[in-house]
Amino acid sequence: RNAMAQSNGVQASTIVVAAMPLKFGDALSADKLREIPWPAGAVPSGSFKTIKDALAGNGARQALQSISANEPILSAKITGPGQRATLSAVLGEGMKAVSIRVNDVLGVAGFVFPGDRVDVLLTRTVRDGGGGEKSFVDVLLQ
Repeated sequence: RNAMAQSNGVQASTIVVAAMPLKFGDALSADKLREIPWPAGAVPSGSFKTIKDALAGNGARQALQSISANEPILSAKITGPGQRATLSAVLGEGMKAVSIRVNDVLGVAGFVFPGDRVDVLLTRTVRDGGGGEKSFVDVLLQ
């Protein structure tokens, strides 16, 4: 591919992508990542050039959201070295998280009854590299 890109006059660079689908909290490792050629003029902000760069630092990095196979690994989508994929890892400067206690009745608004099976989902909004926001839903329990 790299030779094809160069023959077309496109300068090629390299970026790191997911070698397999990653879920929220998955630890990054060399076997879950791969390097691919990418047009130099279209390298996404926050991407990594090598797997070594993506894994650099003290401690493992974790996915902060679902990342599809062959999707670029961006710094906004993973924790810093040694950080855990928790709510505190995605809170921006000056932001706070608050938990709200609910009882069995308020928590399900009368829609769930004993014996029902439910999935537990986490819905969150994350700022993307372009200053916009994206909403994500992760299945916590099924």
